[in-house]
Amino acid sequence: MVLMYRDRWIECTSDEIRIRGYYFPWGTKRIPYQSIRGYRRVDLGPARGRGRIWGTANPRYWASLDPGRPGKREALVLDVGHFVRPVITPDDPDAVESAIRAHAYLERTGNGQAPIM
Repeated sequence: MVLMYRDRWIECTSDEIRIRGYYFPWGTKRIPYQSIRGYRRVDLGPARGRGRIWGTANPRYWASLDPGRPGKREALVLDVGHFVRPVITPDDPDAVESAIRAHAYLERTGNGQAPIM
């Protein structure tokens, strides 16, 4: 397993994305690339996720723990084939997007504003 990207909360290996702090209190969610059906890169705003450090107000999306999210401008929303879609805010969204494209063989499904979280 080769490590392609790592920051405090997100890790991309050759097999999966690991999201630390996804589950309470500190559980890691592992998402194999083959389970990713699509992803969107979205702009965060004051009412659209930037102030949300963890969790959600919208049951369709779940923001992983990231105390640095208020200072970030972009997020990735992952479609993993379930009702709830993980929302991640890596320090380097370009690197994570490259890992997804390389291993899941996907193109971005859209851009836009983040959902209200």
